[in-house]
Amino acid sequence: MALESDGATTLRGAHAGQPGAVLAFGTGSVGEALLANGRKVSVGGWGFPSGDEGSGAWLGLRAAQVAQQALDGRRLAGALAQAVWQATGVGRQALLEWCSGAGQRAYASLAPLVFECAEVDPAANRLLQDAVSAVIQMAQALDATSQLPLVITGSIGKRLLPLLPHELLDRCVSPAGDSADGALQLVRERLAHRPS
Repeated sequence: MALESDGATTLRGAHAGQPGAVLAFGTGSVGEALLANGRKVSVGGWGFPSGDEGSGAWLGLRAAQVAQQALDGRRLAGALAQAVWQATGVGRQALLEWCSGAGQRAYASLAPLVFECAEVDPAANRLLQDAVSAVIQMAQALDATSQLPLVITGSIGKRLLPLLPHELLDRCVSPAGDSADGALQLVRERLAHRPS
């Protein structure tokens, strides 16, 4: 038996078991790296709501906060707040009930609204810039020398790619495989080293 996290198998698959780094931004977020000396590094992956910076759930939670503040009159009711109200229900009670029953996946369902509204709503644009900052910080924590090839994956990661600075994009490579490929590599290694 071999137990491993999906972040670790994604890393194995992305670089075919060779040194490299991977940042996965989907519903949650996590970063994994295999250094040339064989040492593994992990960042993020702390879970929602305390971690998962830059993820879909993280963006959605903040979008809901924008909508709450607009209902209170603490900010203008821009395109993002109005889009969230359409998704959750209009009015204080509807939004309160939606938020009280929402979990990680429900909040992540609001993340596409942030991307859709970013060109016309400064609040949405700021949230995307904060997500970009999270990507940059995680990439630096994984590989301070910026030498490792980097794969950025996940539904949110792919949507953030055009917003990333060129020096980070220059390190990005296409993945050699996915998490399932990494899991198969792990199984093959364990079988090869199984006692007879």
